[in-house]
Formats: sequence, structure tokens, C-alpha cells
Amino acid sequence: MDYSSNSRWALPVILVCFFIVLLSNNVVFASHKVFIHLQSQNAVNVQTVHRTGYHFQPEKHWINDPNAPMYFNGIYHLFYQYNPNGSVWGNIVWAHSVSKDLINWINLEPAIYPSKPFDQFGTWSGSATILPGNKPVILYTGIVDANQTQVQNYAIPANLSDPYLREWIKPDNNPLIVADDSINKTKFRDPTTAWMGKDGHWRIVMGSLRKHSRGLAIMYRSKDFMKWVKAKHPLHSTNGTGNWECPDFFPVALKGTNGIDQYDEEYKYVLKNSMDLTRFEYYTLGKYDTKKDRYVPDVGSIDSWKGLRFDYGNFYASKTFYDTSKNRRVIWGWSNESDIFPEDDNAKGWAGIQLIPRKVWLDASGKQLVQWPVEELETLRTQKVQLSNKKLNNGEKVEVTGITPAQADVEVTFSFASLDKAESFDSSWTDMYAQDVCGLKGADVQGGLGPFGLATLATENLEENTPVFFRVFKAQQNYKVLLCSDAKRSTLKFNETMYKVSFAGFVDVDLTDKKLSLRSLIDNSVIESFGAGGKTCITSRVYPTLAINEKAHLFAFNNGTEPITIETLDAWSMGKAKIQY
Repeated sequence: MDYSSNSRWALPVILVCFFIVLLSNNVVFASHKVFIHLQSQNAVNVQTVHRTGYHFQPEKHWINDPNAPMYFNGIYHLFYQYNPNGSVWGNIVWAHSVSKDLINWINLEPAIYPSKPFDQFGTWSGSATILPGNKPVILYTGIVDANQTQVQNYAIPANLSDPYLREWIKPDNNPLIVADDSINKTKFRDPTTAWMGKDGHWRIVMGSLRKHSRGLAIMYRSKDFMKWVKAKHPLHSTNGTGNWECPDFFPVALKGTNGIDQYDEEYKYVLKNSMDLTRFEYYTLGKYDTKKDRYVPDVGSIDSWKGLRFDYGNFYASKTFYDTSKNRRVIWGWSNESDIFPEDDNAKGWAGIQLIPRKVWLDASGKQLVQWPVEELETLRTQKVQLSNKKLNNGEKVEVTGITPAQADVEVTFSFASLDKAESFDSSWTDMYAQDVCGLKGADVQGGLGPFGLATLATENLEENTPVFFRVFKAQQNYKVLLCSDAKRSTLKFNETMYKVSFAGFVDVDLTDKKLSLRSLIDNSVIESFGAGGKTCITSRVYPTLAINEKAHLFAFNNGTEPITIETLDAWSMGKAKIQY
């Protein structure tokens, strides 16, 4: 992925620029020279405030995309984009960590770093494939010149008998793939995991861009994994989306939660693309014509920025892998920081985390995916508290005590007696993003059926808090359930230095039983929330100034006129993951 020229802040940059101009004429972005200087400024003191306890992050410095996750000979491998010399994007290498449970990790020496003519200006994202004979290979994007010309390279383990695969070799027959004249050579990156067709040929896809606006998933084929030929047409393309990067293409079973790794026509397929223009991802579900090598989204699967997302918050550059040990597909996602200035990351000595890996499968409706934190996370649960049959009237809240609210795992089921008080869904909202509706209808705006949910990382009097909540609307033919994670009051820090946004997504759920469930993983500066059993997921990054460590509080609340009952609430203090640096 490309984070050069300060594009690491592209997620909030449009809104931030606008608000900064309005709020203060004295706030000025750091110059490019300052940014370059910070790329190689080693962190001397690493600030522990806001560092996560059970999410993956290195000891210090900048990280971004998860790369080439795989399970090999009993060991999970995670590679990731890393700056060994500073806390802003730059000097990128492939860092490497290994684990037996996806939660506790051992950090190793970088596996891939710029060293050859075919990657001397950068070693960017890629994927892993296990070849016949149980031989892993990594495909990655190399940058060959200052113009950011991109090629596709491969690397192989130096010693397959080493259980950790510590050393990787980049053979001299690289690059394997060089863009032809029909391809934008500076938008040609992030090869997927390869799959083999019934014809015995390997296939991979790279993200690209045509004519400034059409996103492309360019396909290449190979008989031997060494000589690759571009297909006559892309696997798929869509106009108006901008550049596609970090593509992912994989099958899902029509029934059940198990993962699959066979690319047959009988399955449903997922095509995910990360869009560097917006710093959001979206995916479609569809069919894969294995004879024509064409992917066609299902009718109703929106093929644009307004399509389905793995996560409607601070989540990017995701990558899945098939876990043979537990017959599941697992997705990793990266979450960047929400402070605006590179100097802030430099001061604290670190930037970026990898989110908790999630199991992913097709919902029973066949219309979307479902995600849930991997079961291994539950091994970190310690002290537990419970609430049940607790009624909350309008304006009431109840504190969840007896755990560590700054580092917790919370599962709650809310119920309500009637849908009659659901607010009318304004027809003018139809073309709005869910987060825009959340911005209008925040947690402090009284409603009918909702808002109700959890106030996380909160002070006792809620001067600081990040509410994660539901609000139910009545549309013409059905009900619309909105899930919000609202960071507007997450910190008392000035707006000019923080990106405090209301992330939100609609939840496609049947309200016949008049219940809604929520799980939130709270970890000091990150809140990962899973609505309705993982149908809608939202990640927020927040930096409270008062609600930190033992001073943080957790509440369940209702600000709607319809009474809400907490049927069950289970909350656990979470221990720290063991990460050996």
C-alpha cells in the first residue's frame, strides 16, 4: 500500500482540512521536510498511555498493512508493513511475528526489506500461498525507482526445517511480473493469495486504476508460478471508485460457519478492495465463472463506496487466510491512529495496531458476511461480572463495576416490549452514509426506540465517553437499525488535533423477537464493536485524557422513551497478550 507523501492521513484528511480552516487559522500541517525528518527519528521514550493491552502492536514505531498471514506446520505467521526507524510511514520493511494461538506473539527479525534492484525503493504489501509439497511462497510488490514504478516479486524460506521460517530469500529471477503498457505502473500492487483453477493454472489478482476513476482487479495466470501472463480482461472492474489496493478474493460456503479454500463455482465469492481515495474498504458478494475467469456481483450487492464493509470504522488494508487447523477463514485488519499530526505519533513513539483477528463466514441470508473475534481471545478473560433483567427508562444508566473498564470484553443483549416508538426514517437520509445519520442522531439526542447501548472509556460524569449504541427507525416498509460508535466526546483534547468522528453502519436484522445484541472489545485506545452477532462491525480509535486506566468507567444507558431491558450482560477484565520483542 502507498503511504508516501503523507497519504497515511488520507482517511480523515478531507474533513480535517475543512474543519481546521474553520476552527483555527493558526493550525498548519507539518511540512514535507518535517515529515521526511520524522521517518528516521528513532523513538527513545515510548509512551504507555493509550497503548493496547491485548491487541497486536510492536514495541515501538509505525506499522500498517497486515501481510501474508498464514498457518504453516502448526505456527501462525503474521507479516506487516513496519518502519524500524521511526513512528511515521517510511523505510518500510516486512516485519515478522509468529504465534501458536493468534493472540500471543514472538517478534522476529524482518523477513523482507529493500535490498535488490527490483525492490530497492520499497517492499510493499502482498500475500502468502502454500504450494504443492507444503512449500510457502510470498508474493509482494517491489518499488524499483523514485517514480514508484511497481513490480511483483516473490520470496521463499531459506530453511523449511526452521519452524519459525526466520529467513527469507528473494531469488534473482525477480521480478516475476512487470506491468505492460496498458497498466498504470504506479497503481499496480498488492498481489492476492494464489489459487489454482481446474485447468491446473495458478491465478492471482492485483489492484490497479484505469483512467483516474475505474478500479481494477487485474488477473494473471501461470503454469509453474514463475512465468505469469496477464489475462485479456480483469477479474472485475468498477467505474467511479478510484484506485483499488489490497484486493482480496475468496470463496465462502453457502451454509455453516466453516471456511473453504476450493475455488469452485458452487460457492459464493467475496471480492474486497481497499480504496486509497477514501481510506475505506468495501466488498461485494457474487459468482465466479471459472471458465471465463470473471467475477459478477450478485444483484443487490452494491459495487461502490456505499457497498458492504467488513468494518464501518477505522479499519483498512484487511487480509484473510484459510486456517487449516480449525477449518475457518480468518481476517486481519489494520487500524491507524486518529491524531492528525505526525509529530503526535513521533512524540508517543508508536503508531498503528493490528485489530483482533476475526473468523468470517456467510450470513444465513446469503446477503452479507458475519465476523466474530477468534475464540482464542477468550483465554485472556479474567474477572467476570454479570447483569440480568435490568430495566432502563429514558435517561437512565447503570454502571458496570467489578472489572477493568479500560481493558474489557463486554457482551450484552437488550430487549424492548414494543417497536411503536421507533422514529420515522427521513426519506432524505436514503442517500446518506450511516455515519452521517449518526452525526445527526447522536447518543445524547433523545429518541423513541434508542439510543441505547454502552458508554465506553467514560468518566464518571460522562465528560469523556465513546458511546456504542443502537437506534431503531421505522421506514415505509420495514425497520432500520443503526449502530453507531461516536467518538465526538471521546476526549477533551482540542478538535484541531484529533479526528473525532461518528462511525456507523445499518444492521440487517429481524426484530421479531425485539432483541438486539452487542459485543465490544475495549482496549485503552481502541473499541471494536460487533452488532447483532457480528453482522455490523465498527472500530473506533480514541484518546481520552481523563478516562484512562483505573479512572475509566463503563455504563449501559438508554436515552429513548421506550424502556429497554438488559436481558443479559457479561463483562470480563482482559489480561495482556504476551508479546516477546
